[in-house]
Amino acid sequence: MTVTIYVPRDAAALALGAEKVANAITQEIAARGLDAKVVRNGSRGMFWLEPLVEVSTEHGRIAYGPVKAGDVKGLFDAGFVDGGQHALHLGPTEDIPFLRQQTRLTFSRCGVTDPLSLDDYRHHQGLKGLENAIAMSRAEIVAQVTDSGLRGRGGAGFPTGIKWKTVMDAEASQKYIVCNADEGDSATFADRMIMEGDPFVLIEGMIIACIATGATKGYVYTRSEYPHAIATMREAVEIARAAGILGPSVLGSAHAFDMEIRSGAGAYVCGEETSLLNSLEGKRGIVRAKPPLPALQGFLGRPTVVNNVISLASVPVIMDRGAAFYRDFGMGRSRGTIPIQIAGNVKYGGLYETAFGLSLGEIVDHIGGGTATGRPVKAVQVGGPLGAYFPRALFDTPFDYEAFAARDGLIGHAGITVFDDSADMLKQARFAMEFCAIESCGKCTPCRIGSTRGVETVDKILAGIEPEKNKALLADLCNTMKFGSLCALGGFTPYPVMSAMNHFPEDFSPAPMVEAAE
Repeated sequence: MTVTIYVPRDAAALALGAEKVANAITQEIAARGLDAKVVRNGSRGMFWLEPLVEVSTEHGRIAYGPVKAGDVKGLFDAGFVDGGQHALHLGPTEDIPFLRQQTRLTFSRCGVTDPLSLDDYRHHQGLKGLENAIAMSRAEIVAQVTDSGLRGRGGAGFPTGIKWKTVMDAEASQKYIVCNADEGDSATFADRMIMEGDPFVLIEGMIIACIATGATKGYVYTRSEYPHAIATMREAVEIARAAGILGPSVLGSAHAFDMEIRSGAGAYVCGEETSLLNSLEGKRGIVRAKPPLPALQGFLGRPTVVNNVISLASVPVIMDRGAAFYRDFGMGRSRGTIPIQIAGNVKYGGLYETAFGLSLGEIVDHIGGGTATGRPVKAVQVGGPLGAYFPRALFDTPFDYEAFAARDGLIGHAGITVFDDSADMLKQARFAMEFCAIESCGKCTPCRIGSTRGVETVDKILAGIEPEKNKALLADLCNTMKFGSLCALGGFTPYPVMSAMNHFPEDFSPAPMVEAAE
């Protein structure tokens, strides 16, 4: 019986030497004349263990990691093809605590299957949601997505069903589905992991969206910095088209849908849906004024669903297992599961899918294991570079859209960056303003000018120049940017700045400069 050995092809694993490990394993198999094969899977999301090598045995999949190419010969000598003991032996993969405690719905196949095997995809419940959708009316599909409570996982948290219904009801000869895969936030990698580790689930979600709304064409817009995701998605689209999943007759039905993968040049503002649409049309990526909404006048002026990768990838499980099943997870108006991405100065960095409701403290201390340096956690930024900095005093905040908003924070794309007590929060506030100044599309004055003046004002505080006056000026600038900016880039930059100033006032009172003695 052929032994299957899994070595990730995920970009994070590749960055840590997975390609060398895979080559070393292939060479060792040949040299020893073993009946074994290597399958390149996605990542399980436990990045401190990458490259994580798994072996399929009669007792299930056994994990070893982190594996270096130099470890491979010793692994074979220890009989790892049979799950043998070794210093890198981690036991059954599913029993690793970080993985065992998760609720994997959207990421149920990621790291488990061969990303480009349709047989694998079908074997693990793939296409069941689409098959159900084909047998339903448009209104029934939209109702099921609405009833599930699914909200946009890209950051805004807007109800997915309402957006779909708007496009479904719009009168037009052509409608579009656009997947926003321009994952630009710090500490975020969930979109990339899906595209590299389970691309067919995104394709399936987009097809369901097309059936529900009457669209016939779709685009995935991602970053040029994601070459592995782009290559995997393009290959998956070709495979799906050849299998009749995409094309003039989706799975033999009366529905037609095809799609393309497009890459942008890496502008952060193109994560905003109207900037993305401009870029997709070949224009400069600048924000459009709303209204009109993209749902009514989006790509090329036609009704367009713009959803994040995780939003669309969550739809197949809803259509397979029902709205009530999905809605049963979570709290308040935040239903279902959320892939939390843990990064920064943290012991156990990676992706953790769970129902909404865990406290920030549980995520940072229990799941993330505290800081990698072993020093106390000082601050946690949730929601990317535009997210607020939360001190330990707010670690009781549950992971829920409304709970974070009530404390002047935001979940965003659910990226968490951990900082220890060596972090200077005044410098972090400066970084937020500088980031906005660099990434601003320039269309609106509060964002374009406000961020530049923000950097200058923080520099004055750093220099000890009239600190109280300049802190008041910085707060006034933030207020103008928050309520006057055209999009979330300028509108949310005040979150990290004001949270740093409010929660860490000691860092905003630097010692005044003393002139050097002559």
